[in-house]
Amino acid sequence: MRELNEEELKDMVVGCTVLGTGGGGDPEEGWKMVKEALDQGKRFKVVTLDELPNDAIVVEPSFVGSIAPGLKPKKKVKIQDPIKKAFERMEEYLGKKIDAVVATEIGGSNTPLALSIAARLDRLIIDGDLIGRAAPQYHQASVHLFDVPMYPAVMLTQTGNVIIVEQYADIDDYEDIARYLSVLDGVFSVVVDTPMTVKVAKTAVIHNTVSLSIKVGKAIREARRNKEDPLDAVVEVLSGWRIFEGKVKRYAWRNEGGFLKGEVEVAGTGKYEGHTLKSWIMNEHIMAWIDGRPILMPPDLLMFLQDNGEPITNTNLKEGMKINAIVAKAPEKWRSPKGLQYFGPQRFGFRYEYVPVEELLKWWLK
Repeated sequence: MRELNEEELKDMVVGCTVLGTGGGGDPEEGWKMVKEALDQGKRFKVVTLDELPNDAIVVEPSFVGSIAPGLKPKKKVKIQDPIKKAFERMEEYLGKKIDAVVATEIGGSNTPLALSIAARLDRLIIDGDLIGRAAPQYHQASVHLFDVPMYPAVMLTQTGNVIIVEQYADIDDYEDIARYLSVLDGVFSVVVDTPMTVKVAKTAVIHNTVSLSIKVGKAIREARRNKEDPLDAVVEVLSGWRIFEGKVKRYAWRNEGGFLKGEVEVAGTGKYEGHTLKSWIMNEHIMAWIDGRPILMPPDLLMFLQDNGEPITNTNLKEGMKINAIVAKAPEKWRSPKGLQYFGPQRFGFRYEYVPVEELLKWWLK
C-alpha cells in the first residue's frame, strides 16, 4: 500500500489532465475534491490489485456529461453530495461493503473524484482505471473487452433524480440513460457502477495508471524547477512524440446531447509554419489530421499543452491560444480487434481502418 502525500496528489491531478486528452473534467474541480478530503485529515491509500483478496469488491464512480463551459443545473440543487449518496446507495443495493474504488478514466476530475470518495469513506484506491486515458462514452470501458457488465448501477443527479439500473439491454442503452440524466440535470449525472471482484478486476482494469499520472505531473514539475523543457519530460515518460506547435486558428464547438463536440484547427508556427493540425473533438481529442492527412486515430492519445507543460482542456481551449501537440500510444488492450470495436475510428463514424500512431507518424517525422 502507498499513501499519497499532497505533492503527489497535485502531480497526479496535472498528470491526469495531460492523459485526459482534452477531456476528463475540470482539474480545478478535481483538486478541490482532493484538497477538501486532505483538509479533513483523510488518507489516500493506493494499492495494486495483487494486494487485495480475490473476493474484495471494487466499484467505479464517475461524472457523466458535457465539458462545455458555462453549464448550470436546470433546477434547484437538492443533493449536496451526490457521489457519496450514490456510493452509499450502491452498498445498500449490494448488501456488501465496497472495499476499493477504481477510476472510470484518467482525467482532471474523474480520477480525483474516485480518489476523493475513497479517501472520504476510508476505502482503498486501485492503481488503475478502465480506459488508460479519458474517453467520451461508456463504450470505452475496458470491462467490455472481457464481457464484464457495468450493472447494477446507481445513477443520480444533483437536482434529485435517483435511479438504479439493475440490468441494461446493451451498452448503447446504458450510455443513453446516463447521458440523458446529465441533460436533465443540465450539468452532469453521477454514476457508481461496475461492481466486480478483485479476481475479475485483475483482468479488466488498465493497471498502474494512477502511478503513471503522478510520474507525468512530477516530470512537468521537476522540469520547470530545473529550467528544462517540460514537454520533452512528458514525451519521455509516455514514450510519445512531439508533433506540432502553433496557434489556434479556429475552434468551433457545440453542446450536443451531453457532449462537447467540435473541431479545432491549429496554424503551425516555427518549424511547423505553413502546416495545419486539425482535431475532431467529442469531449476529448479523438481524431487528428495534419494538412488533411490522418496523423492520429482513436484509441491513441493526442494532448495539447502550453509551453510550460500545463495541459489544456477543451473546455478552456480558445482561438489565438498557443499549443503544443504530443501524441502517445493507447494501452495495448484497446489496440486489439475487440478493443477497436469500442474505441476505433469507425466507432466515431470515421471510415478509416485503424492505423497505429507510430505508423501514421512515419511520413511526418521523417
